[in-house]
Amino acid sequence: MPSQPRPPSPPAQPPERPSSLHPRNRHQGRYDFPALIRRHPALAAFVILNPYGKQSIDFANPDAVKTLNRALLADHYGIRHWDIPPGYLCPPIPGRADYLHGLADLLAADHGGAIPRGAALQVLDIGVGANCIYPLIGHREYGWRFLGTDIDPTALASAEVIVRANALEGAIRLRRQADPAHLFQGLLQADERFDLSLCNPPFHATAEEATRGSRRKWRNLGKLDPKRTLPLLNFGGQGAELHCPGGEAAFVGRMIAESAQFAGQVYWFSSLLSKAANLPAAQAALHKAGATEVRVVPMAQGQKQSRFIAWTFLDLEARRRWWEERWQACR
Repeated sequence: MPSQPRPPSPPAQPPERPSSLHPRNRHQGRYDFPALIRRHPALAAFVILNPYGKQSIDFANPDAVKTLNRALLADHYGIRHWDIPPGYLCPPIPGRADYLHGLADLLAADHGGAIPRGAALQVLDIGVGANCIYPLIGHREYGWRFLGTDIDPTALASAEVIVRANALEGAIRLRRQADPAHLFQGLLQADERFDLSLCNPPFHATAEEATRGSRRKWRNLGKLDPKRTLPLLNFGGQGAELHCPGGEAAFVGRMIAESAQFAGQVYWFSSLLSKAANLPAAQAALHKAGATEVRVVPMAQGQKQSRFIAWTFLDLEARRRWWEERWQACR
């Protein structure tokens, strides 16, 4: 079974950093801003003191979040060039890393407790986005190879620049899904096999819902100030990154139904589920689709509780054959 993150203790003050990250996550504790600024002087312009007198950044400022991400990717993952177009999703690095570490534990559970590493492992990122975060972290942490897909040509062009600037063409491929109605169909070739698929689905059903959700987050964090003009969406994001008809529940339901058609091409399918209320419907859909095993892995970043759901259609014998045929290079 995948290792479970420790439940968070009640914070003495509102946390700025995840406090219950996966044990292998590189982003434990508070950010060391003095050290980060020494190595990345551009970050100094965005560092502020929070109401508790601690150094932080203004997370309502997209440029501040982008500059912090750039520094973290350089320091922890050796990514020397990283940028995204204005208005595109700028994700928090620690939470993205946690998803990957949880998936690594999922593989390890079928691999005698050892995490399969190296280029023999193939991972499919549904909705790679302009930021290309999952392939960058997953390759640096575990040596896995990635195929990142998206429906947005601008996002793919941005990801391509990142890949080429960091000489990662041999580790990260990108491919456009030309039909927004499908996720796997029309994308995967018949001879392709992936050990994992991952996805950060659009959470909201409409643009208005996404905007309300962001304003609610700022209000809860005490960041709404009538003297300031805050961005409509925290961490940015284009339409397809944030909302789709039916929201997260419909998107994941569509992914589950379509995944059954590619049951033999992916060992573990997975998706983030931000809303616990969407979990029962996803589990019911997986039972109906014929999944042989379903796992829900909780994640906690500070006060935020999240999870990912993973499923496979392979029985134990098929999983044994998969190991023999594809994972011998991981020994």
